[in-house]
Amino acid sequence: MIITFGLLALFFAAVVWVLQRNRTVDQSFTDYAVGGRSFSARYQAMSFLNTWYPGSMFTAFGALSVTAGVMSFYVLSYSLLTVVLLFVLARPVWTWGKVYDLRTQGDLFALRYDSRHIRTIAALIGIVSGLPWLVLGMQALGNLFQAMSLGTLSFSTSVVLGVLVIALRQVWTVRMGMRGVVISDYLQGIVAYIGGGLMLVGLIVWLVVVKGSTLATLDPRMFAIPSFGSKEGPLYLFALMFTGALGGWCWPYIFVRLFTADGVHSLKKSAALAVPLTFLFGVALLIFGMLASKVPEAVAKPDDVWFIISEQAGGLVLLGLAGVVLLAASMGHTDGNIQAYGAQLANDLVGNYVEIDQKRMIVIAKVGMLLLTLLASWLATLTLPALFSLAVLAYQGIIQLSIPQFLGIFWKRGNKQGALAGMILGFITAVGLELAFGGQLPFGYGLTSGCFGLAVNLTVYVACAYLFPHAAEERRRVEDLFAIVEARNEGRSNVAVQTQPRVA
Repeated sequence: MIITFGLLALFFAAVVWVLQRNRTVDQSFTDYAVGGRSFSARYQAMSFLNTWYPGSMFTAFGALSVTAGVMSFYVLSYSLLTVVLLFVLARPVWTWGKVYDLRTQGDLFALRYDSRHIRTIAALIGIVSGLPWLVLGMQALGNLFQAMSLGTLSFSTSVVLGVLVIALRQVWTVRMGMRGVVISDYLQGIVAYIGGGLMLVGLIVWLVVVKGSTLATLDPRMFAIPSFGSKEGPLYLFALMFTGALGGWCWPYIFVRLFTADGVHSLKKSAALAVPLTFLFGVALLIFGMLASKVPEAVAKPDDVWFIISEQAGGLVLLGLAGVVLLAASMGHTDGNIQAYGAQLANDLVGNYVEIDQKRMIVIAKVGMLLLTLLASWLATLTLPALFSLAVLAYQGIIQLSIPQFLGIFWKRGNKQGALAGMILGFITAVGLELAFGGQLPFGYGLTSGCFGLAVNLTVYVACAYLFPHAAEERRRVEDLFAIVEARNEGRSNVAVQTQPRVA
Protein backbone atom coordinates (compact mmCIF):
# COMPACT_ATOMS: atom_id res chain seq x y z
CA MET A 1 0.00 0.00 0.00
CA ILE A 2 2.90 2.36 0.66
CA ILE A 3 4.05 2.02 -2.96
CA THR A 4 0.61 2.34 -4.57
CA PHE A 5 -0.76 5.15 -2.41
CA GLY A 6 2.65 6.83 -2.42
CA LEU A 7 2.61 7.10 -6.22
CA LEU A 8 -0.93 8.52 -6.11
CA ALA A 9 0.12 11.09 -3.51
CA LEU A 10 3.15 12.16 -5.55
CA PHE A 11 1.04 12.67 -8.66
CA PHE A 12 -1.63 14.60 -6.75
CA ALA A 13 1.08 16.83 -5.28
CA ALA A 14 2.53 17.43 -8.77
CA VAL A 15 -0.87 18.58 -10.07
CA VAL A 16 -1.34 20.94 -7.11
CA TRP A 17 2.19 22.34 -7.62
CA VAL A 18 1.47 23.06 -11.29
CA LEU A 19 -1.79 24.79 -10.38
CA GLN A 20 -0.24 26.89 -7.62
CA ARG A 21 2.60 27.92 -9.91
CA ASN A 22 0.20 29.12 -12.60
CA ARG A 23 -2.40 30.75 -10.38
CA THR A 24 -3.55 34.20 -11.49
CA VAL A 25 -6.37 36.53 -10.45
CA ASP A 26 -9.19 36.57 -12.99
CA GLN A 27 -10.16 40.09 -14.01
CA SER A 28 -13.57 39.20 -15.45
CA PHE A 29 -16.13 36.43 -15.59
CA THR A 30 -14.96 35.67 -19.13
CA ASP A 31 -11.48 35.00 -17.76
CA TYR A 32 -12.96 32.72 -15.11
CA ALA A 33 -15.42 30.88 -17.39
CA VAL A 34 -13.32 30.38 -20.55
CA GLY A 35 -9.77 31.15 -19.43
CA GLY A 36 -9.66 34.42 -21.32
CA ARG A 37 -9.76 32.52 -24.68
CA SER A 38 -5.99 32.19 -24.40
CA PHE A 39 -4.96 28.57 -24.93
CA SER A 40 -2.90 27.14 -27.77
CA ALA A 41 -3.56 23.97 -29.75
CA ARG A 42 -1.57 21.60 -27.53
CA TYR A 43 -3.45 22.74 -24.43
CA GLN A 44 -6.74 22.52 -26.30
CA ALA A 45 -6.06 18.98 -27.53
CA MET A 46 -5.11 17.68 -24.08
CA SER A 47 -7.97 19.50 -22.41
CA PHE A 48 -10.45 17.96 -24.84
CA LEU A 49 -9.06 14.46 -24.30
CA ASN A 50 -8.88 14.78 -20.52
CA THR A 51 -12.48 15.97 -20.37
CA TRP A 52 -13.83 13.60 -23.03
CA TYR A 53 -12.31 10.36 -21.74
CA PRO A 54 -13.25 9.74 -18.08
CA GLY A 55 -11.47 7.36 -15.75
CA SER A 56 -14.23 4.87 -16.46
CA MET A 57 -12.63 4.29 -19.88
CA PHE A 58 -10.19 2.00 -18.07
CA THR A 59 -12.89 0.30 -16.01
CA ALA A 60 -16.28 0.35 -17.76
CA PHE A 61 -15.02 0.26 -21.37
CA GLY A 62 -12.13 -1.95 -20.39
CA ALA A 63 -14.71 -4.36 -19.00
CA LEU A 64 -16.85 -4.02 -22.14
CA SER A 65 -13.95 -5.01 -24.38
CA VAL A 66 -13.31 -8.04 -22.15
CA THR A 67 -16.92 -9.22 -22.36
CA ALA A 68 -18.18 -7.91 -25.72
CA GLY A 69 -15.01 -7.86 -27.80
CA VAL A 70 -15.04 -5.93 -31.05
CA MET A 71 -18.45 -4.47 -30.22
CA SER A 72 -16.68 -2.12 -27.80
CA PHE A 73 -15.00 -0.33 -30.72
CA TYR A 74 -18.11 1.78 -31.13
CA VAL A 75 -16.69 4.14 -28.48
CA LEU A 76 -13.62 4.73 -30.65
CA SER A 77 -15.77 5.34 -33.73
CA TYR A 78 -17.94 8.01 -32.17
CA SER A 79 -14.97 9.58 -30.37
CA LEU A 80 -13.19 10.08 -33.71
CA LEU A 81 -16.38 11.50 -35.24
CA THR A 82 -16.64 13.91 -32.31
CA VAL A 83 -13.12 15.19 -33.01
CA VAL A 84 -14.02 15.64 -36.70
CA LEU A 85 -16.99 17.76 -35.61
CA LEU A 86 -14.56 19.92 -33.63
CA PHE A 87 -12.92 20.86 -36.92
CA VAL A 88 -16.32 21.71 -38.43
CA LEU A 89 -17.61 23.72 -35.47
CA ALA A 90 -14.42 25.66 -34.78
CA ARG A 91 -14.89 28.71 -36.99
CA PRO A 92 -18.55 29.70 -36.40
CA VAL A 93 -18.63 28.96 -32.68
CA TRP A 94 -15.28 30.54 -31.80
CA THR A 95 -15.99 33.59 -33.96
CA TRP A 96 -19.38 34.24 -32.37
CA GLY A 97 -17.87 33.54 -28.97
CA LYS A 98 -15.14 36.13 -29.45
CA VAL A 99 -17.30 38.80 -31.06
CA TYR A 100 -20.25 38.51 -28.66
CA ASP A 101 -18.32 37.49 -25.51
CA LEU A 102 -20.05 34.10 -25.23
CA ARG A 103 -19.03 32.01 -22.23
CA THR A 104 -21.38 29.00 -22.20
CA GLN A 105 -23.37 26.76 -24.49
CA GLY A 106 -26.52 28.56 -23.35
CA ASP A 107 -25.03 31.87 -24.51
CA LEU A 108 -24.74 30.50 -28.05
CA PHE A 109 -28.38 29.37 -28.01
CA ALA A 110 -29.50 32.79 -26.75
CA LEU A 111 -27.49 34.58 -29.43
CA ARG A 112 -28.60 32.44 -32.33
CA TYR A 113 -32.31 32.43 -31.43
CA ASP A 114 -32.53 35.84 -29.72
CA SER A 115 -34.20 34.27 -26.68
CA ARG A 116 -33.39 34.66 -23.00
CA HIS A 117 -35.41 31.61 -21.96
CA ILE A 118 -33.73 29.16 -24.34
CA ARG A 119 -30.49 29.83 -22.47
CA THR A 120 -32.18 28.61 -19.26
CA ILE A 121 -33.70 25.50 -20.84
CA ALA A 122 -30.42 24.46 -22.47
CA ALA A 123 -28.56 24.94 -19.19
CA LEU A 124 -31.11 22.95 -17.18
CA ILE A 125 -31.01 20.04 -19.64
CA GLY A 126 -27.21 20.06 -19.50
CA ILE A 127 -26.93 20.20 -15.70
CA VAL A 128 -29.66 17.64 -14.98
CA SER A 129 -28.30 15.25 -17.61
CA GLY A 130 -24.72 15.59 -16.42
CA LEU A 131 -25.26 15.03 -12.69
CA PRO A 132 -25.65 11.19 -12.85
CA TRP A 133 -22.43 10.91 -14.89
CA LEU A 134 -20.60 13.15 -12.43
CA VAL A 135 -21.69 10.90 -9.55
CA LEU A 136 -20.69 7.77 -11.49
CA GLY A 137 -17.26 9.27 -12.12
CA MET A 138 -16.79 9.82 -8.40
CA GLN A 139 -17.96 6.32 -7.61
CA ALA A 140 -15.50 4.87 -10.15
CA LEU A 141 -12.73 6.06 -7.87
CA GLY A 142 -13.95 3.43 -5.43
CA ASN A 143 -12.55 0.75 -7.74
CA LEU A 144 -9.28 2.67 -7.89
CA PHE A 145 -8.72 3.00 -4.16
CA GLN A 146 -9.86 -0.54 -3.43
CA ALA A 147 -7.34 -1.83 -5.98
CA MET A 148 -4.60 0.41 -4.57
CA SER A 149 -5.29 -0.98 -1.08
CA LEU A 150 -4.84 -4.53 -2.46
CA GLY A 151 -8.36 -5.35 -1.33
CA THR A 152 -7.77 -4.23 2.26
CA LEU A 153 -10.39 -1.47 2.11
CA SER A 154 -14.04 -2.29 1.53
CA PHE A 155 -15.70 -0.86 -1.56
CA SER A 156 -17.85 1.56 0.46
CA THR A 157 -14.79 2.85 2.33
CA SER A 158 -12.90 3.15 -0.96
CA VAL A 159 -15.74 5.20 -2.47
CA VAL A 160 -15.70 7.57 0.50
CA LEU A 161 -11.91 7.94 0.21
CA GLY A 162 -12.14 8.59 -3.52
CA VAL A 163 -14.85 11.19 -3.01
CA LEU A 164 -12.75 12.99 -0.38
CA VAL A 165 -9.74 13.12 -2.71
CA ILE A 166 -11.70 14.40 -5.72
CA ALA A 167 -13.55 16.90 -3.52
CA LEU A 168 -10.21 18.20 -2.23
CA ARG A 169 -9.04 18.57 -5.82
CA GLN A 170 -12.03 20.84 -6.52
CA VAL A 171 -10.59 23.49 -4.18
CA TRP A 172 -8.28 24.56 -7.01
CA THR A 173 -11.00 24.20 -9.65
CA VAL A 174 -13.23 26.56 -7.66
CA ARG A 175 -10.42 29.04 -7.06
CA MET A 176 -8.98 29.11 -10.59
CA GLY A 177 -11.95 28.35 -12.85
CA MET A 178 -11.37 27.31 -16.45
CA ARG A 179 -7.75 28.42 -16.48
CA GLY A 180 -6.95 25.90 -13.74
CA VAL A 181 -8.91 23.18 -15.50
CA VAL A 182 -7.07 23.55 -18.83
CA ILE A 183 -3.62 23.88 -17.23
CA SER A 184 -4.12 20.76 -15.09
CA ASP A 185 -5.66 18.94 -18.06
CA TYR A 186 -2.38 19.34 -19.91
CA LEU A 187 -0.43 17.43 -17.27
CA GLN A 188 -3.22 14.96 -16.54
CA GLY A 189 -3.79 14.31 -20.25
CA ILE A 190 -0.14 13.53 -20.87
CA VAL A 191 -0.14 11.08 -17.95
CA ALA A 192 -3.52 9.48 -18.76
CA TYR A 193 -3.45 9.14 -22.54
CA ILE A 194 0.20 9.24 -23.56
CA GLY A 195 1.56 7.54 -20.44
CA GLY A 196 -1.49 5.29 -20.21
CA GLY A 197 -1.25 4.49 -23.92
CA LEU A 198 2.37 3.43 -23.58
CA MET A 199 1.42 1.25 -20.62
CA LEU A 200 -1.33 -0.36 -22.68
CA VAL A 201 1.11 -1.17 -25.49
CA GLY A 202 3.47 -2.75 -22.97
CA LEU A 203 0.65 -4.79 -21.42
CA ILE A 204 -0.46 -5.96 -24.87
CA VAL A 205 3.06 -7.21 -25.55
CA TRP A 206 3.07 -8.96 -22.16
CA LEU A 207 -0.29 -10.62 -22.86
CA VAL A 208 0.95 -11.89 -26.23
CA VAL A 209 4.41 -13.05 -25.11
CA VAL A 210 3.73 -14.31 -21.59
CA LYS A 211 0.08 -15.33 -21.70
CA GLY A 212 -0.01 -16.40 -25.34
CA SER A 213 -3.16 -14.35 -25.94
CA THR A 214 -3.56 -13.20 -29.54
CA LEU A 215 -6.56 -12.14 -31.61
CA ALA A 216 -6.42 -15.51 -33.38
CA THR A 217 -6.87 -17.38 -30.08
CA LEU A 218 -9.97 -15.46 -28.97
CA ASP A 219 -13.46 -16.91 -28.86
CA PRO A 220 -15.29 -16.20 -32.17
CA ARG A 221 -18.05 -14.55 -30.13
CA MET A 222 -15.63 -11.71 -29.40
CA PHE A 223 -15.96 -10.66 -33.05
CA ALA A 224 -19.76 -10.73 -33.23
CA ILE A 225 -21.80 -7.56 -33.75
CA PRO A 226 -25.60 -7.13 -33.45
CA SER A 227 -27.55 -7.97 -36.58
CA PHE A 228 -30.98 -9.22 -37.63
CA GLY A 229 -32.28 -11.68 -35.09
CA SER A 230 -30.01 -10.46 -32.29
CA LYS A 231 -31.41 -9.23 -28.98
CA GLU A 232 -30.08 -5.69 -29.57
CA GLY A 233 -31.31 -5.33 -33.16
CA PRO A 234 -29.54 -4.56 -36.47
CA LEU A 235 -29.46 -0.77 -35.97
CA TYR A 236 -28.13 -0.87 -32.42
CA LEU A 237 -24.50 -0.24 -33.32
CA PHE A 238 -25.46 2.60 -35.66
CA ALA A 239 -27.57 4.18 -32.92
CA LEU A 240 -24.70 4.07 -30.45
CA MET A 241 -22.23 5.69 -32.83
CA PHE A 242 -24.69 8.24 -34.22
CA THR A 243 -26.00 9.48 -30.88
CA GLY A 244 -22.52 9.28 -29.37
CA ALA A 245 -21.03 11.56 -32.02
CA LEU A 246 -23.92 14.03 -31.89
CA GLY A 247 -24.05 13.97 -28.12
CA GLY A 248 -20.36 14.72 -27.68
CA TRP A 249 -20.76 18.44 -28.38
CA CYS A 250 -24.05 18.64 -26.49
CA TRP A 251 -22.35 18.20 -23.10
CA PRO A 252 -21.67 21.69 -21.68
CA TYR A 253 -18.23 20.70 -20.36
CA ILE A 254 -17.17 19.62 -23.88
CA PHE A 255 -18.83 22.48 -25.74
CA VAL A 256 -17.03 25.13 -23.69
CA ARG A 257 -13.73 23.88 -25.16
CA LEU A 258 -14.73 25.76 -28.32
CA PHE A 259 -14.46 29.03 -26.38
CA THR A 260 -11.15 28.53 -24.56
CA ALA A 261 -8.80 28.55 -27.57
CA ASP A 262 -6.85 31.62 -28.65
CA GLY A 263 -8.19 31.35 -32.20
CA VAL A 264 -9.82 29.22 -34.89
CA HIS A 265 -6.43 27.99 -36.08
CA SER A 266 -5.64 26.62 -32.62
CA LEU A 267 -8.97 24.82 -32.46
CA LYS A 268 -8.46 23.17 -35.85
CA LYS A 269 -4.86 22.29 -35.04
CA SER A 270 -6.02 20.78 -31.73
CA ALA A 271 -8.41 18.55 -33.70
CA ALA A 272 -5.49 17.42 -35.87
CA LEU A 273 -3.52 16.57 -32.73
CA ALA A 274 -6.46 14.87 -31.00
CA VAL A 275 -7.30 12.50 -33.87
CA PRO A 276 -4.14 10.36 -33.75
CA LEU A 277 -4.04 10.47 -29.93
CA THR A 278 -7.69 9.37 -29.76
CA PHE A 279 -7.13 6.61 -32.31
CA LEU A 280 -3.95 5.19 -30.80
CA PHE A 281 -5.20 5.32 -27.22
CA GLY A 282 -8.61 3.87 -28.09
CA VAL A 283 -7.23 1.02 -30.20
CA ALA A 284 -4.66 0.12 -27.54
CA LEU A 285 -7.25 0.09 -24.74
CA LEU A 286 -9.82 -2.00 -26.56
CA ILE A 287 -7.33 -4.55 -27.96
CA PHE A 288 -5.83 -4.79 -24.47
CA GLY A 289 -9.27 -5.67 -23.08
CA MET A 290 -9.96 -8.23 -25.77
CA LEU A 291 -6.62 -9.98 -25.18
CA ALA A 292 -7.19 -9.87 -21.42
CA SER A 293 -10.33 -11.97 -21.92
CA LYS A 294 -7.97 -14.99 -21.93
CA VAL A 295 -6.97 -14.23 -18.32
CA PRO A 296 -9.40 -15.95 -15.89
CA GLU A 297 -9.03 -13.31 -13.17
CA ALA A 298 -9.97 -10.54 -15.63
CA VAL A 299 -13.01 -12.47 -16.85
CA ALA A 300 -14.13 -12.98 -13.25
CA LYS A 301 -13.83 -9.23 -12.47
CA PRO A 302 -13.85 -7.37 -15.80
CA ASP A 303 -14.28 -3.94 -14.16
CA ASP A 304 -10.84 -4.41 -12.59
CA VAL A 305 -9.07 -5.64 -15.74
CA TRP A 306 -6.78 -2.58 -15.83
CA PHE A 307 -5.55 -3.23 -12.30
CA ILE A 308 -5.45 -7.02 -12.50
CA ILE A 309 -3.26 -7.19 -15.61
CA SER A 310 -1.04 -4.32 -14.45
CA GLU A 311 -0.31 -6.06 -11.15
CA GLN A 312 0.32 -9.43 -12.79
CA ALA A 313 2.68 -7.88 -15.35
CA GLY A 314 4.65 -5.48 -13.16
CA GLY A 315 3.82 -5.97 -9.50
CA LEU A 316 3.00 -3.14 -7.10
CA VAL A 317 4.94 -0.47 -8.99
CA LEU A 318 3.00 -1.00 -12.23
CA LEU A 319 -0.22 -1.31 -10.23
CA GLY A 320 0.52 2.06 -8.64
CA LEU A 321 1.22 3.61 -12.05
CA ALA A 322 -2.07 2.17 -13.32
CA GLY A 323 -3.75 3.96 -10.42
CA VAL A 324 -2.01 7.22 -11.30
CA VAL A 325 -3.23 6.96 -14.91
CA LEU A 326 -6.82 6.36 -13.85
CA LEU A 327 -6.71 9.15 -11.27
CA ALA A 328 -5.39 11.57 -13.91
CA ALA A 329 -8.26 10.69 -16.25
CA SER A 330 -10.86 10.89 -13.49
CA MET A 331 -9.73 14.27 -12.18
CA GLY A 332 -9.81 15.87 -15.63
CA HIS A 333 -13.32 14.67 -16.39
CA THR A 334 -14.69 15.66 -12.97
CA ASP A 335 -12.99 19.06 -12.97
CA GLY A 336 -14.37 19.87 -16.42
CA ASN A 337 -17.89 18.92 -15.36
CA ILE A 338 -17.95 20.96 -12.19
CA GLN A 339 -16.37 24.06 -13.72
CA ALA A 340 -18.77 24.12 -16.68
CA TYR A 341 -21.85 23.64 -14.52
CA GLY A 342 -20.72 26.33 -12.07
CA ALA A 343 -20.34 28.78 -14.94
CA GLN A 344 -23.79 27.86 -16.23
CA LEU A 345 -25.39 28.38 -12.83
CA ALA A 346 -23.96 31.90 -12.66
CA ASN A 347 -24.32 32.87 -16.32
CA ASP A 348 -27.37 30.99 -17.63
CA LEU A 349 -29.59 30.73 -14.56
CA VAL A 350 -28.88 33.46 -11.99
CA GLY A 351 -27.24 35.98 -14.32
CA ASN A 352 -29.91 35.43 -16.95
CA TYR A 353 -32.58 37.07 -14.80
CA VAL A 354 -30.68 39.16 -12.23
CA GLU A 355 -28.41 42.07 -13.11
CA ILE A 356 -25.07 41.32 -11.43
CA ASP A 357 -21.54 42.55 -12.00
CA GLN A 358 -18.54 40.46 -13.09
CA LYS A 359 -17.11 39.92 -9.62
CA ARG A 360 -20.41 38.72 -8.20
CA MET A 361 -20.84 36.33 -11.12
CA ILE A 362 -17.47 34.79 -10.27
CA VAL A 363 -18.55 34.46 -6.64
CA ILE A 364 -21.86 32.84 -7.66
CA ALA A 365 -20.01 30.42 -9.96
CA LYS A 366 -17.64 29.46 -7.15
CA VAL A 367 -20.50 28.92 -4.70
CA GLY A 368 -22.37 26.88 -7.31
CA MET A 369 -19.31 24.71 -7.95
CA LEU A 370 -18.85 24.16 -4.23
CA LEU A 371 -22.50 23.16 -3.73
CA LEU A 372 -22.41 20.88 -6.79
CA THR A 373 -19.26 19.20 -5.48
CA LEU A 374 -20.89 18.62 -2.09
CA LEU A 375 -24.09 17.28 -3.67
CA ALA A 376 -22.30 14.92 -6.06
CA SER A 377 -19.96 13.79 -3.27
CA TRP A 378 -22.87 12.99 -1.00
CA LEU A 379 -24.77 11.11 -3.74
CA ALA A 380 -21.62 9.14 -4.61
CA THR A 381 -21.46 7.73 -1.08
CA LEU A 382 -25.04 6.41 -1.25
CA THR A 383 -26.23 3.11 -2.66
CA LEU A 384 -28.21 4.13 -5.73
CA PRO A 385 -29.09 1.00 -7.73
CA ALA A 386 -30.82 2.99 -10.49
CA LEU A 387 -27.94 5.44 -10.99
CA PHE A 388 -26.55 3.84 -14.16
CA SER A 389 -30.07 3.67 -15.63
CA LEU A 390 -30.45 7.38 -14.89
CA ALA A 391 -27.11 8.05 -16.61
CA VAL A 392 -28.26 6.18 -19.74
CA LEU A 393 -31.55 8.06 -19.60
CA ALA A 394 -29.65 11.35 -19.30
CA TYR A 395 -27.70 10.64 -22.49
CA GLN A 396 -30.92 10.17 -24.43
CA GLY A 397 -32.00 13.55 -23.12
CA ILE A 398 -28.82 15.56 -23.66
CA ILE A 399 -28.63 14.74 -27.37
CA GLN A 400 -31.87 16.66 -27.88
CA LEU A 401 -29.75 19.81 -27.74
CA SER A 402 -28.08 18.73 -30.98
CA ILE A 403 -30.89 19.72 -33.38
CA PRO A 404 -31.17 23.41 -32.43
CA GLN A 405 -27.42 23.56 -31.84
CA PHE A 406 -26.09 22.12 -35.10
CA LEU A 407 -28.86 23.32 -37.39
CA GLY A 408 -28.75 26.72 -35.73
CA ILE A 409 -25.05 27.03 -36.49
CA PHE A 410 -25.27 25.96 -40.14
CA TRP A 411 -28.86 26.77 -41.25
CA LYS A 412 -30.18 30.32 -41.21
CA ARG A 413 -33.87 29.47 -41.36
CA GLY A 414 -34.29 27.87 -37.92
CA ASN A 415 -36.17 29.96 -35.35
CA LYS A 416 -36.69 30.07 -31.59
CA GLN A 417 -40.16 28.53 -31.80
CA GLY A 418 -38.77 25.41 -33.46
CA ALA A 419 -35.72 25.32 -31.20
CA LEU A 420 -37.74 25.53 -27.98
CA ALA A 421 -40.60 23.25 -29.03
CA GLY A 422 -38.37 20.68 -30.75
CA MET A 423 -35.93 20.48 -27.86
CA ILE A 424 -38.67 20.09 -25.22
CA LEU A 425 -40.79 17.60 -27.19
CA GLY A 426 -37.72 15.59 -28.20
CA PHE A 427 -36.59 15.45 -24.57
CA ILE A 428 -40.04 14.33 -23.41
CA THR A 429 -40.21 11.68 -26.16
CA ALA A 430 -36.77 10.26 -25.35
CA VAL A 431 -37.32 10.19 -21.59
CA GLY A 432 -40.84 8.81 -21.94
CA LEU A 433 -39.76 5.92 -24.20
CA GLU A 434 -36.77 5.15 -21.97
CA LEU A 435 -38.94 5.00 -18.87
CA ALA A 436 -41.65 2.95 -20.62
CA PHE A 437 -39.40 0.36 -22.26
CA GLY A 438 -36.15 0.50 -20.29
CA GLY A 439 -33.89 0.99 -23.31
CA GLN A 440 -35.15 -2.02 -25.30
CA LEU A 441 -37.72 -0.64 -27.74
CA PRO A 442 -39.62 -3.59 -29.29
CA PHE A 443 -40.32 -1.56 -32.47
CA GLY A 444 -36.98 0.18 -32.86
CA TYR A 445 -34.76 -2.46 -34.55
CA GLY A 446 -32.02 -1.39 -32.19
CA LEU A 447 -32.61 2.37 -32.36
CA THR A 448 -32.51 4.01 -28.93
CA SER A 449 -35.17 6.23 -27.38
CA GLY A 450 -32.90 9.19 -28.08
CA CYS A 451 -33.08 8.51 -31.83
CA PHE A 452 -36.87 8.71 -31.75
CA GLY A 453 -36.61 11.88 -29.70
CA LEU A 454 -34.29 13.32 -32.34
CA ALA A 455 -36.79 12.45 -35.09
CA VAL A 456 -39.56 14.33 -33.26
CA ASN A 457 -37.15 17.17 -32.49
CA LEU A 458 -36.02 17.52 -36.10
CA THR A 459 -39.58 17.36 -37.48
CA VAL A 460 -40.79 20.10 -35.16
CA TYR A 461 -37.72 22.27 -35.78
CA VAL A 462 -37.99 22.12 -39.59
CA ALA A 463 -41.80 22.51 -39.54
CA CYS A 464 -41.58 25.63 -37.40
CA ALA A 465 -38.89 27.06 -39.68
CA TYR A 466 -41.38 27.08 -42.55
CA LEU A 467 -44.59 27.73 -40.59
CA PHE A 468 -43.13 30.74 -38.75
CA PRO A 469 -40.72 32.43 -41.17
CA HIS A 470 -38.44 35.17 -39.85
CA ALA A 471 -39.72 38.70 -39.75
CA ALA A 472 -37.64 41.18 -41.72
CA GLU A 473 -35.75 42.43 -38.63
CA GLU A 474 -34.95 38.91 -37.41
CA ARG A 475 -33.85 37.85 -40.90
CA ARG A 476 -31.41 40.76 -41.02
CA ARG A 477 -30.10 39.91 -37.55
CA VAL A 478 -29.43 36.28 -38.51
CA GLU A 479 -27.87 37.31 -41.81
CA ASP A 480 -25.52 39.61 -39.91
CA LEU A 481 -24.50 36.74 -37.60
CA PHE A 482 -23.57 34.51 -40.50
CA ALA A 483 -21.91 37.40 -42.35
CA ILE A 484 -19.46 37.78 -39.47
CA VAL A 485 -18.36 34.15 -39.88
CA GLU A 486 -18.19 34.40 -43.66
CA ALA A 487 -16.15 37.58 -43.45
CA ARG A 488 -13.60 35.99 -41.15
CA ASN A 489 -13.51 32.93 -43.39
CA GLU A 490 -12.52 35.16 -46.29
CA GLY A 491 -9.84 36.89 -44.23
CA ARG A 492 -11.70 40.17 -43.76
CA SER A 493 -11.27 40.01 -40.00
CA ASN A 494 -11.76 43.76 -39.60
CA VAL A 495 -15.49 43.21 -40.06
CA ALA A 496 -15.82 41.79 -36.55
CA VAL A 497 -12.80 42.77 -34.54
CA GLN A 498 -14.89 44.86 -32.18
CA THR A 499 -16.52 42.82 -29.41
CA GLN A 500 -20.28 43.30 -29.55
CA PRO A 501 -22.67 43.65 -26.61
CA ARG A 502 -23.82 40.42 -25.04
CA VAL A 503 -27.26 39.19 -26.01
CA ALA A 504 -29.98 39.83 -23.44
